[in-house]
Amino acid sequence: MAEYRRLWLILIAVLAITFALLGYFGAEVYRAAPPIPDRVVSESGELLMTEESILDGQTAWQSVGGMQLGSIWGHGAYQAPDWTADWLHRELENWLDIAAREEFGQDWHSLSGQQQNALQYELKTEYRRNTYDDATGTLHLSARRTAAIAETADYYSRLFSNAPELQATRENYAMKENTLPSAERRQQMTEFFFWTAWAAATERPDSKVTYTNNWPHEPLIDNKPSAENVVWSVISVILLIAGVGGLVWAWSFLRKHDEEDPAAPIRDPLSTFALTPSQKALGKYLLLVVGLFTFQVMLGGFTAHYTVEGQSFYGINVSEWFPYSLVRTWHIQAALFWIATGFLAAGLFLAPIINGGKDPKFQKLGVDVLFWALVVVVAGSFIGNFLAIAQIMPANLSFWLGHQGYEFVDLGRLWQIGKFLGIVFWLVLMLRGIVPALRQPGDKNLLALLTASVVAIGLFYGAGFFYGERTHISIMEYWRWWIVHLWVEGFFEVFATAALAFIFCSMGLVSRTVATSASLASASLFMLGGVPGTFHHLYFAGTTTPVMAVGATFSALEVVPLVVLGYEAWENWRLKSRAPWMENIRWPLTFFVAVAFWNMLGAGVLGFMINPPVALYYIQGLNTTATHAHAALFGVYGFLALGFALLILRYIRPRLVFDERLMKVAFWWLNIGLVLMLFTSLLPVGIIQFLASASEGLWYARSEAFMQSDILQTLRWIRTIGDVVFIVGALAVAWQVVKGLFFPELAAETGYEEALSERI
Repeated sequence: MAEYRRLWLILIAVLAITFALLGYFGAEVYRAAPPIPDRVVSESGELLMTEESILDGQTAWQSVGGMQLGSIWGHGAYQAPDWTADWLHRELENWLDIAAREEFGQDWHSLSGQQQNALQYELKTEYRRNTYDDATGTLHLSARRTAAIAETADYYSRLFSNAPELQATRENYAMKENTLPSAERRQQMTEFFFWTAWAAATERPDSKVTYTNNWPHEPLIDNKPSAENVVWSVISVILLIAGVGGLVWAWSFLRKHDEEDPAAPIRDPLSTFALTPSQKALGKYLLLVVGLFTFQVMLGGFTAHYTVEGQSFYGINVSEWFPYSLVRTWHIQAALFWIATGFLAAGLFLAPIINGGKDPKFQKLGVDVLFWALVVVVAGSFIGNFLAIAQIMPANLSFWLGHQGYEFVDLGRLWQIGKFLGIVFWLVLMLRGIVPALRQPGDKNLLALLTASVVAIGLFYGAGFFYGERTHISIMEYWRWWIVHLWVEGFFEVFATAALAFIFCSMGLVSRTVATSASLASASLFMLGGVPGTFHHLYFAGTTTPVMAVGATFSALEVVPLVVLGYEAWENWRLKSRAPWMENIRWPLTFFVAVAFWNMLGAGVLGFMINPPVALYYIQGLNTTATHAHAALFGVYGFLALGFALLILRYIRPRLVFDERLMKVAFWWLNIGLVLMLFTSLLPVGIIQFLASASEGLWYARSEAFMQSDILQTLRWIRTIGDVVFIVGALAVAWQVVKGLFFPELAAETGYEEALSERI
């Protein structure tokens, strides 16, 4: 412990400081969230809406798919509009038309420039002025604004119904007909949309910025980046450069170079353990991984096609039962399920090895029970999603059994509880193998770090229970990103690092000292930027400037450790030549090399592209975000989960030799397909949208007219090429796993296995 004391102290200090920041400014999110008025009244005293009706509207929006159909405050799907930006612009235009008729007897567009300027000044003054009375909880609205709200609400009520005059618009937005059948719930949903737009247009008390830090860009009321936005963006870039420079300096001058690699064992140490019953039972986990992966990839192509044929699939109308919001939900949830299953399987494979090559009592039973629990949660959540979006499920059950409405945590709350209990059960299974090993003499620092990451994975998913169906959306966003960012991008990253280090150390390919030191240092770097960096998702979610400052500062530091991943990739790749038996796991190792590359490009380069506040101000909710998401989620965690699956496959089928041609297709077509998807379609669309957002406003970059322009339509069709290439790669890796599990003799090339055994 003594030789690692400094590294442990650094890690503990980093965790203490960063979680203190996350908690302290999390309290600021609660304190400063935009108020939901108890009552909204017109100039004449008419009651327009209440807090209850606004929250009823929030639940109505959740039931149709929520963030899987358009977005709110920039978070959600990219095909339909951002409802906040779209509502705000439509309401502003309606106000101007009403004002023009009242004051000049003409339509807005018929007025002279001087008259338009005069009305625009009145518009900005009225909309940015805060008329909420905190003492009474009442929001007062002028007669003109009340009329503009009514006109805007009427449009949305017709849009979410089956009004024939808006059928083409629904198709362009990839909405099914009669998205929300209840007229009462449609009205309530318009009240929620209004409130999100009110928060985006209204200045905080004693402030010159709105509740959403002047987001979205809306020239009509002078919504533009604040001075603080620009300042913290510049600071984040400076910190990135300084951090990268400091890391390169430390890597070059402070890293020890004098320790040589240990002599590689003659035989793979992991193969010296007899397979335990629980390890043999992991085959069905691998089937679940590739089954859900294949399903998710096919759904990805299906979902992408909805962006060019909003209600059809090559002319076949499928949106009535499988609309965009549903298949996008399944696409994202399937990804989370199969990636998590790959990680859980990796842990369960390691547990007996950690325990000295034997299973704790009833370990196989626990592994089997956990698998079938996962199957029930997956099936139940998918069925619930379908019933909720089809509006078959009763409204009062939708959140609990159907669809929460929040991206990445779409599954109903009951299924979320089931998933959490499954992860906790996995934690118990892991600890049953780890705790006895921790009691044994010897250096247990690497195992202690692995144990800490396992405990964090098991418990931190519970952050999703700190919000409910009617929780304020700003507070919900705070806790949602604990899961999406902190749980996935933080603790899974540490688990992956520690698990790979433990595997390579157990194989005798790297020394325990090097593996432990590198893992502890990496964990500190990941957590330093990753924990408070959670706030970079909350710049415009109803939070204050200090939250933006912390998010901008630390999210820049998230990128710093990624710059050395090219070296890590090379270090991993060179392990293949350390011993002849490493040829057995060359393909899993190749997938781990891809993880390092995509971590650098997808999480690093494409992630920082959208991290600075001034950049995100214009591109939040555009396809630039989708570019980062695809490159980071699949490129990093997807390749890692597949690498784990292939590694486990190789050990639970000892006679298996990977099919070279099949694996080359799998690896290269997945990588090339992802590159084509990103750089021939998603990123070009995002850049064109960025120009539109910066010049006209976010509403325009997501508008029907702009998104249906010829150039964007062409670019979305071009994505088909990358999707097809990617699908071929996905089918190849899935078939390799199936062949390896059921027909291992078919996976071996004639004579190759015998030759390999002679080398070993």
